[in-house]
This record gives sequence, structure tokens and C-alpha cells, in this order.
Amino acid sequence: MSSLSDSFLALVKIMDDLREQCPWDKKQTIQTLRPLTIEETYELADAITDNDWMGVKEELGDIMLHLLFYAKIGTEQQQFTLQEVLEGISAKLIHRHPHIYGDVKVQDEEDVKRNWEKLKMKEGKKSVLGGVPTSLPAIVKATRIQEKAKQVGFEWDNKEDVWKKVEEEMGELQEAIQTKSQEDVEEEFGDLLFSLANYARFLQIDAEGALEKTNKKFIRRFQEMESIALASGKDLSSMTLDEMDQIWNQVKHQMKKS
Repeated sequence: MSSLSDSFLALVKIMDDLREQCPWDKKQTIQTLRPLTIEETYELADAITDNDWMGVKEELGDIMLHLLFYAKIGTEQQQFTLQEVLEGISAKLIHRHPHIYGDVKVQDEEDVKRNWEKLKMKEGKKSVLGGVPTSLPAIVKATRIQEKAKQVGFEWDNKEDVWKKVEEEMGELQEAIQTKSQEDVEEEFGDLLFSLANYARFLQIDAEGALEKTNKKFIRRFQEMESIALASGKDLSSMTLDEMDQIWNQVKHQMKKS
């Protein structure tokens, strides 16, 4: 029976073989791999949302291959080696966990997060928000920004105050709608979404995950509505809104019972 290290090195060897012998793999660059890696990451996210453990296992393997691919290209370009990547993350984790590998005392996870941010600032980061990736989806980015700001004390005291802010932003959106300035409406709508993401955080809800579950629920219900309409010899485009709404409520009721 092979060990963990044997299995890892076997995959490294396969990556080496593919890079040297497969026409498709030989052509890839970090730029051509980037969109594929993003796609694989979203496939992992889908599996996590669906609580599909076998899917998580498969997608982790796909992402692992991509990580080795980037390391292989980095080695070819004489930028870094796989060993340097592994040693780098190990050193970073040890440095940023002084409560494990040093003599720093922490009370809870919030202390850990605050220490993490302080260490990153000491390492040369100029802004607490500097580590938030530019290309993150907007809802995810909003949550990460809020979490980062919290580590320096820029945070509401309780969820009731946060909800008041949501209501305030709702009122400002309605005011902007009355002025009929599309630019103002867009700004206030963005402010409302940002405040709702913040409220979700206080409720200990992943705003992005919650929205994605709602997306999936809508897709299931809509496709079932299409199937029911088709079974009755109709298509949705020929039905009235009231007719579609009746089927929608039927589907909603059935799915809640199942």
C-alpha cells in the first residue's frame, strides 16, 4: 500500500510526463490555464454547496493537478520550484501561527484573525484591505472586505444596528428611485447589497452561498414548471402570468413537502 508521499510524487511524475509528451499539455501557459482553474474552482464550490462529498473529492484532485501544473511551468521558467512553493507556505503558516509554534496566547478565533492581520502588516502590507483579490465575485469580496475591516475594530456592535443600516440603505434607494437618476439608483442599490452582505455575516450566513442555494432552488422550480406545462401540451411563452403562477405555487408546495 502506497503512502501519502508516494501518491503525491506519483502525481508529480504524471504531471512531468504530460508536460513532456502530451501535445495539449505542452502548449499550456499560466495564462491559458487561468480560466480553466477558475472553472475547476467553481465546480468545487458547486460540489460543496450540494454537500456532494464524492464531487468534492474529484474536484480537489482536479485542482491539485492545476497546482502542480503551475509549479511545473514556474520551474521551466526558472521562477520557482514545487519544493519552494511547499516550503514557502509551510514557513508562512508557522510564522502566522505564533499561538501554535511560538509563545503567543489567544482566547478565540477572533484573536487569531487579528494576529494574522497584524503579522501581514508587519510583513509590509500597506492596507488591511490590500489582500482582498480584485477578481473575487462582488458578494464574496464585500464579505471579505468587511471581515478584514473588523480585524482593526471597524465593526458594528450588534446585528440590530446592522439591520438599521440595511433599512437606512433601503430608504436611500427608494429616494434615489424617486429622483430618477440611474447613477444614484445604481449607487444606492450597491450600498444596499453591501449592507445585506454585512447583515448576513452577523447572522453567520455565507451571503454568496445563500444566494447560490436560492439560484439552484429557482432553477429546480422553474424547470419543473416547464415540465408540468409541457405535459399539459403548453409552453410557458403561450401562458399568462396567472397560469404560470398557479403552476409555480403547485411546484413550490410539492418541493417543500419532498
